[in-house]
Amino acid sequence: MSFPALTIKLPDWVDSFLSSKPDILPTIEQRMDLVISLSRLNIQHKTGGPFAAAVFSMDTGKLIAPGVNMVVTSSCSVAHGEIVALSIAQKISGCFDLGAPGHPEYELVSSTAPCAMCLGAIPWSGVKRLICGARDEDARAIGFDEGSKMSNWVEELEKRGISVINDVLRLEAASVLKYYNDSGGTIYNGRQDSNLT
Repeated sequence: MSFPALTIKLPDWVDSFLSSKPDILPTIEQRMDLVISLSRLNIQHKTGGPFAAAVFSMDTGKLIAPGVNMVVTSSCSVAHGEIVALSIAQKISGCFDLGAPGHPEYELVSSTAPCAMCLGAIPWSGVKRLICGARDEDARAIGFDEGSKMSNWVEELEKRGISVINDVLRLEAASVLKYYNDSGGTIYNGRQDSNLT
């Protein structure tokens, strides 16, 4: 039996969009604005869900790797924006641990607070900081199942040496979720007919 290769490729529009942007974004608001733009364009280009993320160098603000949600278009439930961005950053660095000796400190900027799956991946990725736009209740409000997350998830990440900054451009990020819902975007929970909360 032969199995297909698993390849996640960013949509073509991502490169052309980023080519018009500076490589270095000095403030966390500028970084979040870029990520929110990616999430909005992902909807407009019909290439995935309303979520995006990116890995940046904490010291310089240099973009290392973008990621957009591609669950539906790739037929892969783990193709969340955070997972895509972390995977590309690890591929670029040549190491599964972005916190390995010799690497600069990296941060993950996410348009929405991580779901349970992405939250689990963050400590193993090696990033030193997580910056979030919309809250998970903003995603839940339009019907997404964010999974079972411990209520003190911020403190748990901080215990592992990962600082967390929430609500950066929250209103702008949440407006993208509303735009997705209003435009009839697919709410792709694993079991559509379940009554998960």
